[in-house]
Amino acid sequence: MDSNANLQRRPFSIKLWPPSESTRQVLVQRLTSNLTSNSIFTQKYGALNREEAEENAKTIEDVAFNTASEQYDREPDGDGGAAVQLYAKECSKLLLEVLKRGHAAKEEKELASEKDASFETLFDISKGQRAFIEADEAENLLRPLTEPGNSYTKICFSNRSFGTGAARVAEPILVSLKNQLKEVDLSDFIAGRSEAEALEVINIFSAALEGSVLKSLNLSNNALGEKGVRAFGALLKSQSCLEELYLMNDGISEEAARAVSELIPSTEKLKVLHFHNNMTGDEGALAISDVVKRSLLLEDFRCSSTRVGSKGGFALSEALESCTHLKKLDLRDNMFGVEAGVALSKALARHLHLVEVYLSYLNLEDEGAIAVANALKESASSLEVLDMAGNDITADAAPNIAACVRAKQHLTKLNLAENELKDEGTIQISKALEEGHTLLKEVDMSTNFIRRAGARHLAQVVIQKPGFILLNINGNIISDDGIDEVKEIFKNSPDMLGSLDENDPEGGDDDEGSREGEANEDELESKMKNLEVSLEE
Repeated sequence: MDSNANLQRRPFSIKLWPPSESTRQVLVQRLTSNLTSNSIFTQKYGALNREEAEENAKTIEDVAFNTASEQYDREPDGDGGAAVQLYAKECSKLLLEVLKRGHAAKEEKELASEKDASFETLFDISKGQRAFIEADEAENLLRPLTEPGNSYTKICFSNRSFGTGAARVAEPILVSLKNQLKEVDLSDFIAGRSEAEALEVINIFSAALEGSVLKSLNLSNNALGEKGVRAFGALLKSQSCLEELYLMNDGISEEAARAVSELIPSTEKLKVLHFHNNMTGDEGALAISDVVKRSLLLEDFRCSSTRVGSKGGFALSEALESCTHLKKLDLRDNMFGVEAGVALSKALARHLHLVEVYLSYLNLEDEGAIAVANALKESASSLEVLDMAGNDITADAAPNIAACVRAKQHLTKLNLAENELKDEGTIQISKALEEGHTLLKEVDMSTNFIRRAGARHLAQVVIQKPGFILLNINGNIISDDGIDEVKEIFKNSPDMLGSLDENDPEGGDDDEGSREGEANEDELESKMKNLEVSLEE
């Protein structure tokens, strides 16, 4: 009877497994499309480029196919329906895992490849004493670069000042190597030379390296000015694959900044751009903004200590709106002011991948700080470093900053030094750190007119963090009793408490005001105890 039943069933069954080769190829194409096209998942985790997507899609399909085949082998009399369902489920699961992992797998593969390669990929003469280098020494020093079959892809000539003779020795060597070089560091390589000789040396190096396909170029610490930038013109113009460019402490004035913008025609692959410590000013910032605007893949932008005011800050902020891959932003020590700060907040709202943000000494004041805090609260979910020191921020902005801080559970470092948060603002922000924040390592609230209550509350919060390293509350107006209380909190980990040698227990008010403030400290802390920091503010 069973035999007859089986004979009746089988003519009507359709075998769903295994899928044909063409069906499998169609699935690979769909997986590739899902890994590269816009969707809620690629918006959250980031899309892959075509090459990575195709490679991962083939792997996903192959793993899912093998898993489903094992399932089918366990049910040989079935029609394969369960295997098909498992096949689809495994593909979906593995696709999401690849998106979450992002580029990590490829980076690990590249790292492993680098480890397997010869160590002799970096040629570095920067170690040792800073000194001039002339022709004779250059011949000896650079001899390893002339050995046939060498594998040098990175050279560092920093910390040695090349004269014309040494540059002439280096010229044919660089010409012979330029097709294999990927990273060139010429920072601080003409120090102490006359302008005429320095420009001649730069022209020699620039011509020798013209046409190389570099990923990284460091021209920092050379006091280039416009003449120096233009002397590097042949090299700069020939670069189409540059990923990192460093022009720090180079005397980049308004004119030099325009030259930089003019001489770097291709920024399509640029990921790192550093302009620290230049005299760029507002007009120069407009030129640098043009470079930034064209650098759509930019991940690390530094334009700190460049004398940029409101006009230039506004232009940079607008340009940064297009850099949605940004992970690190450093604009410290400029004169943006409130309006540029508000403009910057609009850019920050688009930067979902930010990890480090350095915005200290920008004259943001409360209005600018509130705009920035509100923007960061809604973006940058993986933010680790937040630096807003020296911005004249008062307790009025504390609720917004606290809401932002509370949302940033990956925070490792918080710097709000040299503001005017006082106890009220300090307690609000420290309460925002109470829940979670297990990765927190450093908090700097020095010079904020903090008294006993604020210091005590902040200390009680950070001491609970498992990996905490340093609390800086120096330069405040904590009473002697308050200092004793804080030290008692840190008695088992005294190294976690920074120096208190600049604390002024008598500071901030006259004697009567001081006594009144001290008497009201506990009352203030009591009022703040039940304060809730809302993420919806």
